[in-house]
Amino acid sequence: MKRVFALLLLAMFSTTALTACNTIAGAGKDVQKVGEKVEDKAQDCKDGKC
Repeated sequence: MKRVFALLLLAMFSTTALTACNTIAGAGKDVQKVGEKVEDKAQDCKDGKC
């Protein structure tokens, strides 16, 4: 019974950890896109197109 409970806890932890990794990766991509837009706008302003 202890073994089943331990395996159940391990499965729950693994699922949570994998979901968190995907969420963080998605957030990182969103932040990267925002950074690219800021860089583009800064370049436009530098060129006098602001």
